[in-house]
Amino acid sequence: MQFDDDADLDTSQVQDQRGGGIPGGGLTIGGGIVGLIALALGLFFGIGPNELGLSSQGPGPAASPSTDQQVSRTCRTGKDANTRQDCRIVAIVNSAQSFWSQELARRSMTYTPASTVLFTGRVNTACGAATSAVGPFYCPGDRKVYLDLGFFDELKSKFGASGGPFAQAYVVAHEYGHHIQNLQGTLSRAQDRLTGAGSNSVKVELQADCYAGVWAKHATTTPDKSTGRPLVKQLTKADIDDGLSAAAAVGDDRIQEKFQGRVTPESWTHGSADQRRQWFTTGYTTGDMARCDTFR
Repeated sequence: MQFDDDADLDTSQVQDQRGGGIPGGGLTIGGGIVGLIALALGLFFGIGPNELGLSSQGPGPAASPSTDQQVSRTCRTGKDANTRQDCRIVAIVNSAQSFWSQELARRSMTYTPASTVLFTGRVNTACGAATSAVGPFYCPGDRKVYLDLGFFDELKSKFGASGGPFAQAYVVAHEYGHHIQNLQGTLSRAQDRLTGAGSNSVKVELQADCYAGVWAKHATTTPDKSTGRPLVKQLTKADIDDGLSAAAAVGDDRIQEKFQGRVTPESWTHGSADQRRQWFTTGYTTGDMARCDTFR
């Protein structure tokens, strides 16, 4: 995954709150294997931690804006995105929002920007307090994506994904897929708290995977406002394979098999590894968000 070295990054779309809060803050869910499963199944749920049952007992100390706003200080151009992970996230956010703004306008819809918040340890949100153990999530209450960059290491070490820059891009694009669902009014379907292979929760997650694929399809052709050229210069087959690996790694069946030793489809909230790969691929091959109707 390569970015245009000469493109200007818009760091106003990313709030850098790293360095605040409690690093490694200890949210516990029942302890032992039950806690591990609960946390694992919280990944990419798309709604805030209160609705996951993962909120801390009280608001507690929250991450506060760092006195050293790293992204605004160091992430200036696409060249920075090619060399620094945090700058890469800025570039991915810029690209995703640029694409969805243009795509929704083309469909006579209005796109409202969503900030991404980088944090460490713990953060307070309009959806409740959360620790980094929850994984990346989107809060519809404040329309923000929350991300502890340490998650990407766990995606490889704990969940067996191949890693790579585009695996990170997939995660961010998936969360912005939830933002699109929120703007469309479909995200709320997951809040009925029902689980299972055919549940609305699974359908919402698979649609977000599909939307991530749609963005990926158009990422190298969406013009950047600073240059008129695409911010994402190149995506290779290896990049897409990394994204598919990440999608599969957080499939319900993979996680259940790893953490509880058996697969229980009646408790699924995200879909199987094959389903997640399939819907990302549908979005990527068609480039058409209308083909992402997982509710049909």
